[in-house]
Amino acid sequence: MAHEILIVDDEPDIRALIEGILTDEGYETRQAHNSDTALAAFKQRRPSMVVLDIWLQNSKLDGLGILNALHREEPQIPVVMISGHGTIETAVRAIQQGAYDFIEKPFNSDRLLLVVARALEAARLRRENSELRLRAGPETELVGISQAINQLRTAIERVAPTGSRVLITGPAGSGKEVAARMIHARSRRADGPFVALNCATLNPGRFEEELFGLEAGADPLAAPRRAGVLERAHGGTLLLDEVADMPLETQGKIVRALQEQGFERVGGATRVKVDVRVLATTNRDLQAEIGAGRFREDLYYRLAVVPLKIASLRERREDVPALARHFMIRSAELSGIPARELAEDTLAALQAYDWPGNVRQLRNLIDWLLIMAPGEARDPIRAEMLPPEVGSAAPAMLKLDRSSEIMTLPLREARELFEKQYLEAQLLRFGGNISRTANFVGMERSALHRKLKFLGVQAEDRAPAQAAAAAASAAAGPTI
Repeated sequence: MAHEILIVDDEPDIRALIEGILTDEGYETRQAHNSDTALAAFKQRRPSMVVLDIWLQNSKLDGLGILNALHREEPQIPVVMISGHGTIETAVRAIQQGAYDFIEKPFNSDRLLLVVARALEAARLRRENSELRLRAGPETELVGISQAINQLRTAIERVAPTGSRVLITGPAGSGKEVAARMIHARSRRADGPFVALNCATLNPGRFEEELFGLEAGADPLAAPRRAGVLERAHGGTLLLDEVADMPLETQGKIVRALQEQGFERVGGATRVKVDVRVLATTNRDLQAEIGAGRFREDLYYRLAVVPLKIASLRERREDVPALARHFMIRSAELSGIPARELAEDTLAALQAYDWPGNVRQLRNLIDWLLIMAPGEARDPIRAEMLPPEVGSAAPAMLKLDRSSEIMTLPLREARELFEKQYLEAQLLRFGGNISRTANFVGMERSALHRKLKFLGVQAEDRAPAQAAAAAASAAAGPTI
């Protein structure tokens, strides 16, 4: 499909000239002679770009005013400014306000075509880059309101600006890479590369090539030099994802690289110096791995300068609603399907489930619900629409058939049954936290304890585990 370009100039001859040049190259064009017609044309249909004169007679807004108005509606639209009375100050001002480039009249047709082509290409690359970031899903924020997540955020804020290495532990799918990306995004290396090496999926025979790179062979054209992840991450951050799966022999070599802040490519003899911050993640108990002889103790202590732990989703159920809504919005953006509301009974059922796959499993479920849940986009997703394995864990309160069971009971027993199931559901909702449950249901904490004991509800007043925030104050270690 041909790009459509909106030409805005008060001189009909100039508009016709530009239109002729552009249409000869296969572009489609529309014309406007002042701010009113330009903005009306823009609102009627978004063009691919705009060629805009700065000085416009009989126009409410000049070209810079139109530029600002266009960018308020569509910040990414490329705009090339033209003028027969241009000065350096005018050109600089136009570019500072978001114009892609500035061309003086009379202009050369080849120059105009070159600038137009470059402006369209730059806009395409920005758009593709934005789409790739969205599709790749490199989250850099931990979503949740639980004490465990709040403490983890605090620890990350403290350790991120330092050069310390960080070991992030937690079950599979709990968000360890998100925490690593969050550290990088808040570090002094945020403008540098973030390179992740998944140790669990890499062929053991290729570890050293991936880490250190490959020196060029005798014929550089046939066997060119290839940079490894340490080299590609120079000036930024390297994440060793699931580091426990790294072969023992490679572990010894990475220890030496960390110690000497340099390495040699495979097949080479030249020492390569790099400045890299190393983060690592694992879902295993590395102390147990060390005891079993599968992980080097010296590597552990080089990586775990600051240890951080991410709780499983089952341990922070109060984060489930925020995560579910967050994933619903992201899924809708990716699929182009309108987001749907998650009903309160659905959120309660999701909080009751144990999530063996953690946050990753919740995200996959929300993707499935957006596509497969019955009803229209305006209809909320109810608990009965959940897959059986998730819906079966819903609190009994949600499954109560009020037309049968409760209607057969005397008032006192019916009230007690309702209170028991209601409080069980609320305890699940707040992760067993008595204080937060009491605050929500409008009872004193001691009164809630007595009520639970009377109803036979087993309640453990869980205080979320203390995150390793204190460790984040450790002094900055080496930068590789």
